[in-house]
Amino acid sequence: MISKLLIANRGEIACRIIRTAREMGIATVAVYSDADAKALHVRSADEAVHIGASPAAESYLVGEKIIAAAKRTGAEAIHPGYGFLSENAGFAQAVKDAGLIWVGAPPSSIRAMGLKDAAKKLMREAGVPVTPGYDGDDQSAERLKQQADSIGYPVLIKAVAGGGGKGMRKVDAAEDFPSSLESCRREASASFGNDDVILEKWITSPRHIEVQIFGDSHGDVVHLFERDCSLQRRHQKVIEEAPAPGMDEATREEICAAAVRAAKAVDYEGAGTIEFIADASEGLRADRIFFMEMNTRLQVEHPVTEEITGVDLVEWQLRVASGEPIPLTQDELFIDGHAIEARLYAEDPAGGFLPSTGQLEHFDLGVQGRIETGVEEGDMISPFYDPMVAKLVVWGETRGEAIDQLAEIAEGVEIWPVKTNAAFIANCLLDEDFEDAKLDTGFIADKIDTLVSSDEADDAIWQTAADFIALAESEDHEDLPIGLRLNAPGMLAATLTHKGETRTVSAAQSTAETAATGFVDPARAVVFADGQSFVFERQSRGSGAAAAGDGAILAPMPGKVIAVDVAEGDSVTAGQRLMVLEAMKMEHALTAPFDGTVTELSASEGGQVQVETVLCVVEPAEEA
Repeated sequence: MISKLLIANRGEIACRIIRTAREMGIATVAVYSDADAKALHVRSADEAVHIGASPAAESYLVGEKIIAAAKRTGAEAIHPGYGFLSENAGFAQAVKDAGLIWVGAPPSSIRAMGLKDAAKKLMREAGVPVTPGYDGDDQSAERLKQQADSIGYPVLIKAVAGGGGKGMRKVDAAEDFPSSLESCRREASASFGNDDVILEKWITSPRHIEVQIFGDSHGDVVHLFERDCSLQRRHQKVIEEAPAPGMDEATREEICAAAVRAAKAVDYEGAGTIEFIADASEGLRADRIFFMEMNTRLQVEHPVTEEITGVDLVEWQLRVASGEPIPLTQDELFIDGHAIEARLYAEDPAGGFLPSTGQLEHFDLGVQGRIETGVEEGDMISPFYDPMVAKLVVWGETRGEAIDQLAEIAEGVEIWPVKTNAAFIANCLLDEDFEDAKLDTGFIADKIDTLVSSDEADDAIWQTAADFIALAESEDHEDLPIGLRLNAPGMLAATLTHKGETRTVSAAQSTAETAATGFVDPARAVVFADGQSFVFERQSRGSGAAAAGDGAILAPMPGKVIAVDVAEGDSVTAGQRLMVLEAMKMEHALTAPFDGTVTELSASEGGQVQVETVLCVVEPAEEA
């Protein structure tokens, strides 16, 4: 058995591998870039080696540095995880040539399955059903157009070296083919250095079905059943589940047997996945499920297979790489229950799914289910790598039970100030068609407008923010009844600003339970509800924040005054902006707590201020 393992990866998969290695008594070595110097996988490993600058091309993709790190630390083996160098046959061979154990597929298998055109030919010869199409050597535009016309539209153009959704174009009509081919080739050349393509018949009602296979050095191959990965956005998987809903035993037996044949055709060892595209227009049928490609590595979604089989696939990888046989025979493997995984990304669905980076100042994923993550509260989401924050995984006796569990977890995600797709995940899970297993790979694209939640706070969220502030005020002043403040006759009023809108909201007189959670600090109230975070800047002592008394406006934190909108003697109205403070690269508007007059002004544009400095004073207007 391997005694020391280097993980040539980062983030959640590195942490996942470290966990199993530790349970097996295997010492671990992490590698890290400048951006990951304090990352969780570095803190979790027994040793860590710096391998370069933050860009992956200067660190995680430099095989020579990784092999040198293994040699220097005495690691016997290298596990590539997924992504980066995991399917690089040259790196796999270099690891073996250096006298180290490669925890992955043989270089020959990676090469055989690395190009889509060669892989399809090999699969056809092995008796694995392939999608009707063209994968010939003649790459002239004329021949490709002729073949596309023969196949019939719509047709899919795919780069032979493609992956991750790049180098793919759907063509609906013959007249669109030339321009789509040119665009696809440009992208393929820029991304993979290879502009060759194949053509495939566009499948109606496509579902993405994949089979987990496992081989060893003794010639044995088993499958661990199938997964459904149909919920995708721009060809990137969002939700995966096992087993595939609607899969009958006869169809399962045929597709899994085909996957085993595919693995044996390339003398496969280790964990791998055979991906199929299914025409589900008439349900899942064996004669309408076609080979797409093989992933010669561990998949991101491997936890759902582990959950329904009780197998630790990373442990199997390490045992097989050490020369042991596959721990279980095919007859000993069976499906138990249903598992679903969702990929929690640092992105802003309401903002066009743009990546969201920064420090995880608040990070709480709850305690339910299985959470696979590579970050903790206080860690950074870097712009250099994939924006996945965590994988949320659940198991249930039934699919419905699993859906309910995962939706509850997604709705309970508390992350701030980084934005996530948690609410988007929950909306997908609770969509009626998803619950009824009416799935295909166009599910998200077809429903995108209903799946993306508004990031505007409704009245209930505004009220919740005010109530949280009231509670915080009462805890700060034990003799102060909830709903009241000193020197004020009414109920506590919180003046809050959210996305440029300012309101003064009276706190509720009761502390009725709410489904929302959140926190309050001197500068803001943050409300978490249904997987989203809503941030309210606090503007006055009346709101429990930025004032020393009625009308005395305090700096909520150290910062720089970047704008002053008023002068002494000016009349102001409740909620009117007085000035703007910049702190931690964020702008904080300070507003008037009520109608009145500015009687003192000590802040000036460009000035640096300390926390709780009195910036100005507003005298309340006399009642008529």
